[in-house]
Amino acid sequence: MSQTDVEVLARELLTARETGQMVSAPPSARPGFDLNMAYEVEAMLKRSREASGHRAVGRKVGYANKAMWRVLKLETLVWAHMYEDTVHQSDGSRATLTLTRPCSLKIEPEIVFGLKQPILSEGLDAAAALESTDWLAIGFEIIDCPFPDWHFQPSDFVASFGLHTALVIGERIQIKPELIATLVSELPRFQVRMLKNGEFVEEGSGKNSLRSPALCLAELAGAIVRRFPSQPLGVGEIVSSGTLTAGHLTQAGDLWTAEVNGLPLPPLTLQLK
Repeated sequence: MSQTDVEVLARELLTARETGQMVSAPPSARPGFDLNMAYEVEAMLKRSREASGHRAVGRKVGYANKAMWRVLKLETLVWAHMYEDTVHQSDGSRATLTLTRPCSLKIEPEIVFGLKQPILSEGLDAAAALESTDWLAIGFEIIDCPFPDWHFQPSDFVASFGLHTALVIGERIQIKPELIATLVSELPRFQVRMLKNGEFVEEGSGKNSLRSPALCLAELAGAIVRRFPSQPLGVGEIVSSGTLTAGHLTQAGDLWTAEVNGLPLPPLTLQLK
């Protein structure tokens, strides 16, 4: 694909996002489109959003499951940027989110990290990754797929904003140095229960995010350093570290609650409007 093709595709995906229209076929169906090209599109979309006044504030993870890497011939996870108008902080443990122009929404519970220093190295363990973090929280990631029937490849995920529509962050806990050893032990084992309109839907675990959300953070940092050494995870960035359960279809009117067991985090309740 030429640079002109990249520009045309970026405009198409941006228009789909802004209007809520579906894209007839994912970019991976087009000759010459690969993961390298997908990151070019993602960078162009980032420049466009920031030129419109929407600053990038962090990154979200996709494919935080090594079993999927083998199937899809991935060497590592993938990612895309999140923006100040798509990342929301709850009021205590409750939040309301108004949906605009959705195509096909799903909701996912994730552990969210806030960074206090850059992560510049590859091959970090969970403790080293946590040493760079300021806080963690439970969050709800709302994703929206512009492709028919939720059929897409990792390259499509990257080029279409990582399917990111919104992130709602629950109550934060500070990651103090004396807590890191305990968190290294707890993050792979904690459980999260998803409730929809008060009824149980699914239970997930920290191990579903690359065996631990902290290891997922470390893997993301290393993958970024390898691909974009001049654009590492930086101070103040927010990282949404991969879903803890399956994604569940949702729509306006739904009330979701994530209850956490095994981490000192209160539940998070989200009303969609």
